[in-house]
Amino acid sequence: MDVVVRCQDVKKTFGTRTALQDITVKIPSHQVVGILGPNGSGKSSLFRLILGLNQPDSGEISVLGRKPGWNNNHQIAYLPDRARWYGDHTVEGAFQWGMDLLPGFDASKANELADWMEIDKKMRVDGMSKGQEARLMLIMCLARNVPLIVLDEPFTGIDTPSRERIIDALIDRVTEREQTILISTHEIYEAEGLFDSVFFMNEGRVELSGPAEELRAKHGSMVELVGKMSHGGRGR
Repeated sequence: MDVVVRCQDVKKTFGTRTALQDITVKIPSHQVVGILGPNGSGKSSLFRLILGLNQPDSGEISVLGRKPGWNNNHQIAYLPDRARWYGDHTVEGAFQWGMDLLPGFDASKANELADWMEIDKKMRVDGMSKGQEARLMLIMCLARNVPLIVLDEPFTGIDTPSRERIIDALIDRVTEREQTILISTHEIYEAEGLFDSVFFMNEGRVELSGPAEELRAKHGSMVELVGKMSHGGRGR
């Protein structure tokens, strides 16, 4: 099995708070991978290490076969939690910005996704609903021909129709291209059908991982499993 992210005994602290505790994982490539867990479990901290935005205090991490950082971030499309665009962009302006600055950005794919997701390309971002803006943010990631896409809470606060379109777009893109998509989300009920593999985090540790179908067969739904872990269980 190909691996897109390897962590060996990775630890990360922020002041007196331990965000990640001795993480040792291999995240498979060419899959949709769910990184799940309650608030404060370490999901966003792991993503920031993958992007090279923070460095581990100890242990080793490799992404796409290299140490994470600016030298390989051109191969990663990242949608952070609470991402925002400048209000004076139109959708067309955002696509032009993508062509100028984002490696692998495919404007024809972006336009196709905008039509399919019902985004008016003449619209200014400051006139968009939260759901429309969330769809635009996702388009900017999915329109890039890069091996790794990292989505941190792409569904939070988004209306149900927009969530459905986002999930449909993710399914369409995964079946079409050889990419790995990492998704952290609390909206597990709607998203769990996307996942090929899942990593459950709690209190800075990966407590359970494996193929999604195997975990469902053994433990029930992802929603139930996260609930058990949030209340002190380990899903065993």
